Amino acid sequence: MFDKILIANRGEIACRVIDTCRRLGVATVAVYSDADRDARHVAMADEAVHIGGSAPAESYLKGDRIIAAAQETGAQAIHPGYGFLSENPDFVEAVDAAGLVFIGPSATAIRAMGLKDAAKALMEEAGVPVVPGYHGADQSDDVLAQAAGEVGYPVLIKAVAGGGGKGMRLVERSGDFADALASARSEAHTAFGNPDVLIEKYVTAPRHIEVQVFGDGNSAVHLNERDCSLQRRHQKVIEEAPAPGMTPEVRAAMGNAAVRAAEAIGYAGAGTVEFIVDGSDGLRPDGFWFMEMNTRLQVEHPVTEEITGIDLVEWQLRVAAGEGLPMAQADIPLRGHAFEARLYAEDVPAGFLPATGRLAHLEFAPGCRAETGVRTGDVISPFYDPMIAKIVTRGATRAIALSSMRAALRDTRVAGTVTNLGFLAALCAHDGFVVGEVDTGLIARDLEALVAAPPPSAGAVAMAAIAAAGLLSPGPAAGFTLWEPLRRSVPLEHDGAPVTPVLEVAGERIVIHVDEDSVTAERTSSGWRIAGRAAPAVVVSGELVTVFEGAGHGFRVVDPLSVAAAGGPAGDVVEAPMPGLVKALFVAPGDRVEAGAKMAIMEAMKMEHTLTAPRDGTVAEVLVSEGAQVEAHAALIALEPEEDANT
Repeated sequence: MFDKILIANRGEIACRVIDTCRRLGVATVAVYSDADRDARHVAMADEAVHIGGSAPAESYLKGDRIIAAAQETGAQAIHPGYGFLSENPDFVEAVDAAGLVFIGPSATAIRAMGLKDAAKALMEEAGVPVVPGYHGADQSDDVLAQAAGEVGYPVLIKAVAGGGGKGMRLVERSGDFADALASARSEAHTAFGNPDVLIEKYVTAPRHIEVQVFGDGNSAVHLNERDCSLQRRHQKVIEEAPAPGMTPEVRAAMGNAAVRAAEAIGYAGAGTVEFIVDGSDGLRPDGFWFMEMNTRLQVEHPVTEEITGIDLVEWQLRVAAGEGLPMAQADIPLRGHAFEARLYAEDVPAGFLPATGRLAHLEFAPGCRAETGVRTGDVISPFYDPMIAKIVTRGATRAIALSSMRAALRDTRVAGTVTNLGFLAALCAHDGFVVGEVDTGLIARDLEALVAAPPPSAGAVAMAAIAAAGLLSPGPAAGFTLWEPLRRSVPLEHDGAPVTPVLEVAGERIVIHVDEDSVTAERTSSGWRIAGRAAPAVVVSGELVTVFEGAGHGFRVVDPLSVAAAGGPAGDVVEAPMPGLVKALFVAPGDRVEAGAKMAIMEAMKMEHTLTAPRDGTVAEVLVSEGAQVEAHAALIALEPEEDANT
């Protein structure tokens, strides 16, 4: 076993690796960027080395700096985590050349699976079923369009070097193919530096089921499957193991195919073989096809650990240190059921746009497994994936594990940024998901209902008003005077809509009028109570008040003076909906645009977002240039005021 390793990553996966290393007595070296100087993984590691600027290209993608840090600190091996350099064969070769051990597969194995078209050809040779499609080298528009027609619509355009849904587009008819191809190529080039794509037949009732494999370079085993069908825009949201409806016969067929895939390339370490599965008529041994192999540890690996009792990071270290497979196939257990929900800082009502902010409060439910790289007080940075945590639960049955997940989500508290917590809770209560009827289209079909967050109760509004008025703790009532009735309105905003509760203070009791409702809050020795029950907890961070009712409600405290000064007609300025890069501009001053016309493309987290005109009008000014990095709500394009545009 190694004495010391360096972890070439950040966030929750770096913390996860450190946890196992501590248990095994292995010292750890963290690396960090400017933005991560005070990050949790840096605090947890035995040593930490600064490697560059905040942007990944200036730090976590600088292989030479990472290798130098390992050599300077005496680390014997490098664990890549996932993302960044984890599937970069050139980095693996550089690690080997430096006399260090890469904790993962060989460069040869990574290259074999790195390009989807070549990987599918290799899998066909190994007897692994593949989806019908075009994987050729000719990337001309005409050839690709012809191939799509021959495969038959609907088809998927997929980046050959891709993963995580980037560079992927679903095309349902030939007339949409050209635009989808251009968009997929652009996104693929940005994310992977390679615009090449392949064409695949789209399975109309698809499930995404993947098999965890582990090899030692000679032989391989599988550790059962995970169902990752709950996806939004090809991004996994909730994963579970085992897959609902899985039979021993189908598990054996998929597991054996995955093992053949790993052994065909002499795979060493943890890997995942992903299959697209036809779920239209139950799971069948002849109803699954190879999609791709991820030559690294997966984000969702904890659910496999929960149902097997195996620490996959420990296995990675042991095999990289020269041991053979720690367990034979027949000895790998399958016990109970597990779920993982990905908690993100993202604005669900705004289309799941990535969000930033300082975490004023972060608390996880007791009893759940929470894998996180952040703490209360940490900042969700615009430079990296906005994941806050992975919440994992396990139970003897699927129903018990899912009930535990609902409880864990209910008792998780986040303040300081918007999150997808309510969306996750709605998914876990979805009738189809509850009974295991899952496919990759579930979220898209029921998106409107899933994102329809319940409004705050009068009690939640009351507590927000009490907090905004500075009355949570005993003391003088701010904004109230002794020579007038103790009555005050408190302007708030919730989901962009104004809310103006009125408070009447009488000692330790406050009557709060919310529209037509009135509630009474009373301060007791054990805290605030409303209608005889404990009031929901509240956290105040600047002008943001978070009330922990349900998935949490955020209220903005409104300054009446700023509202009066704002003025001006709405819809005159196109703003950045999130922090990101202005990738393309399609308008210039003087251009006439119609409502909905494409004006710009922004890129955040390597995903493209199209910005459109809010109304008909004339472009008055373009306030940014292509390539600019902007913050959320930055003004990008101004339209002439409507009264001027119509003269």
